Amino acid sequence: MTKLGKYLAKRSVNKSEISRKTGISKARMSELTLNSSTRLTANELFLIALAINIEPNEILQEVCGHLKLEK
Repeated sequence: MTKLGKYLAKRSVNKSEISRKTGISKARMSELTLNSSTRLTANELFLIALAINIEPNEILQEVCGHLKLEK
């Protein structure tokens, strides 16, 4: 499961409802939540945040918070 998948599961979010609200296909939602090699786009992140009524930076921090600049 991806970081996005874990985040949505923790919040008990229904992926089918997100798909319906955002227009992101159910297949794509499955990829985003199950396949760690799948890349989440900024547009998808923003739409998902709107669909679950949170600020986009909350998901961004959860999904990408581990990234650091190289020295």
